[in-house]
Amino acid sequence: MSLRVERLGHRGDGVAEGIFIARTLPGELVEGTVEDGRIARPRILEPSAHRVTAPCAHYRACGGCALQHASDAFVAAWKQAVVENALRAQGIFAAFRPIHTSPPSSRRRAVLAGRRLKAGAIVGFHARASDTLTAIPGCLLLAPRLMAALPGLEALVAAGASRKGEMALTVTVLDQGPDVAVQGGKPLDAALRIELPQIAARHGFARLAWAGETVFQPQPPTLAMGRARVSPPPGAFLQATTEGEGALVAAVREALEGARRVADLFAGCGTFTLPLAETAEVHAVEGSPAMLAALDDGWRGAPGLKRVTTEARDLFRRPLLADELARFDALVIDPPRAGAEAQMRALAAAGDAAPATLAAVSCNPVTFARDAKILLEAGYRIDWVQVIDQFRWSPHVELAARLSRLHMPRG
Repeated sequence: MSLRVERLGHRGDGVAEGIFIARTLPGELVEGTVEDGRIARPRILEPSAHRVTAPCAHYRACGGCALQHASDAFVAAWKQAVVENALRAQGIFAAFRPIHTSPPSSRRRAVLAGRRLKAGAIVGFHARASDTLTAIPGCLLLAPRLMAALPGLEALVAAGASRKGEMALTVTVLDQGPDVAVQGGKPLDAALRIELPQIAARHGFARLAWAGETVFQPQPPTLAMGRARVSPPPGAFLQATTEGEGALVAAVREALEGARRVADLFAGCGTFTLPLAETAEVHAVEGSPAMLAALDDGWRGAPGLKRVTTEARDLFRRPLLADELARFDALVIDPPRAGAEAQMRALAAAGDAAPATLAAVSCNPVTFARDAKILLEAGYRIDWVQVIDQFRWSPHVELAARLSRLHMPRG
């Protein structure tokens, strides 16, 4: 059957008459066989003017990217429209700043899959909607230093994967080399405890953690955050690209310019806390004690920073309340995909005690829009929004925004 693609779905597939069509663009006329509500291999009868030749040789087989067949201009406009539509669904309209897109070959953090073969091993990304693994020796997504780690990762899989199992390898490029956290491998035994550190050392890894246990670490691996150098826990969340992190930090700094007392909520290892501490006192709140310990150590070792305090706290169950919020003149909030509804409601209920300025960072436009509506109904406004695209060629969308209080409603 032939169909005219109407729009893109949230995973980047084309949609026509309720049918998802892989790797197509709005306006294209396509045909193909529908299976389970999807056309997996469409034939393009009339291509879009925005269709381009995918730059990566692996694109046809690999599921690591979803939008290499679309022009950069199209992807940028589509990602901004995703945020605009999420806001519009809540009755919100906002001014947008130009999108910031990380360049090719810039991903410093990725989760790869690995399987043992009869001879050797394979490490890469899954094919689209498949358990099949695709090797990625020419990947245009990952940073060169991460690509250089692939032979070492394959050696780990060959040594430590079971015959039928699949390993997950979270790899982050730190100052001293790749930081590798493995899940799904064979249980550690005496032989593996000898072999795995040897592989890590031979391939220049900074650290190797196996099922949560660090088995190789010549020295604490570090990463720059502002003036500080932080040693994150194995597999800890960090921003995907250096360029994207820089754009987010710049946006947050501008949003909070002039603030003297800042609370950083969902602070992680200090992505925003430590740069902000160059000009303001910061209270960092985070659910993970290990990440807070890394942040605190980084602050203590950095020159010239203002006071930083930390608090381990589940902000979903125990958001900051009015008496606590009154200590600060600005907030940073960077929640996971679920958003921060409880904290936003506490902010709205705090009245005049709530900080007047908020820098919001989000990896989910839908929950950002939901949370923003709570604040707008409490007297805040959105001054600007900027899409930050760290996940090039993917449907994933991140953003930074500045909110400020016009007035607080009086009861």
